[in-house]
Amino acid sequence: MATLPNPLPKLAADPSGRALGLELPPGSLIDATDEGPWHEPLLWHAGRTASSGNWMRLGMPGARVGLLPVLVDVGGEAGGPQEWLLTPGDMSYPGDHDAEEVLAELWDEYVADASEDDEDDALDDLDEMLAPHGSDWPGLAAGPRLEADPDSRAAEVADRLLDDGSWFKEPRLALVPARRSADLPAAIGWTGPVNYENDTAVLCSVLRSWEDRFGIRVVALTHDRLVLSVAAPPTTQAEAEAVAAEHFAFCPDNITQGYRETLREYAEHEVLGQRVWSFWWD
Repeated sequence: MATLPNPLPKLAADPSGRALGLELPPGSLIDATDEGPWHEPLLWHAGRTASSGNWMRLGMPGARVGLLPVLVDVGGEAGGPQEWLLTPGDMSYPGDHDAEEVLAELWDEYVADASEDDEDDALDDLDEMLAPHGSDWPGLAAGPRLEADPDSRAAEVADRLLDDGSWFKEPRLALVPARRSADLPAAIGWTGPVNYENDTAVLCSVLRSWEDRFGIRVVALTHDRLVLSVAAPPTTQAEAEAVAAEHFAFCPDNITQGYRETLREYAEHEVLGQRVWSFWWD
């Protein structure tokens, strides 16, 4: 995967980050992967629990030197990033994939697998779940006008998640060398969707498209969960239903193993006007 020069090695000699123009608290450089230490650090995360204001105070200065902020949970059942079995060497480059082709292929694969069960009830359930779209891929949704600056919205959402207290067990503010926020999961070799897609960069191509159309930023990662801020959420039910189709192709478990059983219901409650999109893969 093509990357920019990595500023993180400078933190090994200067943990304060002053050589990069930063003022960082004590923290950890993570280079652990599924196959042993990576040749350079993949991310840095603070040694103290993240709190409201950290994103703006630490994350935004980091972004100016090529280190993009993200919240990581170090207290989940799978531990922190050093235990996540990261596979950066297996990742392609997000820019090598076309978002619409990726989503269309994932949608068609799901429909084909579900249609192998030719029981009438099963097909009726599939039609009900995918309504109003039907079994054919409906295409990309149009992006509404931005209602906020994407980076400001990311800081707002990060503070909201931290103040809420229910999203993480032990959140840390992390800095990752990445070209853009959408590339961040692939840049560290994150394998949260491994049971669905082994090459996370394929899904990052969709994140790039959402970044362009909806002003998303990758705000948080756990072992198997991805949380995005949204600067331009859909404002009508029809817009939300179009986006819900993309969410379904991107992460079917959000619907098939979530609280919403149909795309129409998911669109109404999880997409329409929502400034946070969250994805979880079984």
